[in-house]
Amino acid sequence: MDDYPLLHLLWSMLLIFGFVIWFWLLITVFSDLFRRHDIGGGKKVLWIILLIATSLLGILLYLIVNGHGMAERNQKAVAAAQKQFDDHVKEVAGGSAAEIAHAKSLLDSGAITQDEFEALKKKALS
Repeated sequence: MDDYPLLHLLWSMLLIFGFVIWFWLLITVFSDLFRRHDIGGGKKVLWIILLIATSLLGILLYLIVNGHGMAERNQKAVAAAQKQFDDHVKEVAGGSAAEIAHAKSLLDSGAITQDEFEALKKKALS
């Protein structure tokens, strides 16, 4: 351990941290670039070439030029996913509630017993 001083260790850690941040930014920019529908394939290819050729400078340039749009596209994607999830939950819960209400009406009319109602309720909730 004496052959590797503390400053070299800290410098190595800083370089590794910088590489991880650079790689994360690269993935973020590429994912945004491939999800975009407002630009054509030619512009996407030019951005990809710029990102590969200039590395960190290309990433920073993309963030400066398209940073605001990235946030909006990400918010729209999250909102769409949340809406899809909410619709699915409403569909599943609504179907279960209707089945339980129907089973309750059958119980109230005397067509089924309490045990049968509990079995139908358990089936609807599962």
